[in-house]
Amino acid sequence: MNAEAFFEQVRDSLIVSAQAPDGHVLRHTPTIAMLAKAAEAGGATAIRCGGYGGVEDIQAVRASVSVPVIGLTKEGDTGVYITPSVESVKAVAQAGADVVAIDATDRPRQDGATFGQQVAAAHECGALAMADIATAEEALAAHKAGADLISTTLAGYTEHREKTSGPDLELIREIRALLERECPGESVFLIGEGRFHTPSQVAEGKAAGADAIIVGTAITDTAWITQQFAAQAGA
Repeated sequence: MNAEAFFEQVRDSLIVSAQAPDGHVLRHTPTIAMLAKAAEAGGATAIRCGGYGGVEDIQAVRASVSVPVIGLTKEGDTGVYITPSVESVKAVAQAGADVVAIDATDRPRQDGATFGQQVAAAHECGALAMADIATAEEALAAHKAGADLISTTLAGYTEHREKTSGPDLELIREIRALLERECPGESVFLIGEGRFHTPSQVAEGKAAGADAIIVGTAITDTAWITQQFAAQAGA
């Protein structure tokens, strides 16, 4: 899938993340695939998946949905662990992902590669490269390194930015302002991701400047959703 086709598919829409970590009750590849299929039925225009389920989850989701798949691996739990190497990028693309999500923060990668080298690997495999960033400066650097699109996935999960209770709307605004100033006339596809828990927050993310929004926990984590209702029932 080329970039313009992907952007046309997902612009002004909802992308759903279907993932579950090790030890979670939903950590079951066929279950992840069914969550993805249900999200597609509900109107998701793409699915983000993989994580600790890795290429098996990506393959299962790819076989279950007709919308584009954003794939990733999670290897380890500190530092750069989202698709942390060139080989990881290749594995995700070869598993059927249309887009490879890659940690694009300013931290060393597990294999010593640069983010630009990972982008090149994705492109060589016929996939797009999505930069998961934590700061506006990282978004600019990722764009200059060839990323096809940018997501605020890691906002609040590195030491460079405080974690907000909800989505980091200010970061979306900062990225837009920085890119307009430093890259005038260039169109950069920006996804808001991270702690979007309500439909109103999705609307706020769009108003802040995101081209699309990714929601995960609030849609696909049944245990988390139940906790929110249970807390109110016991209040």
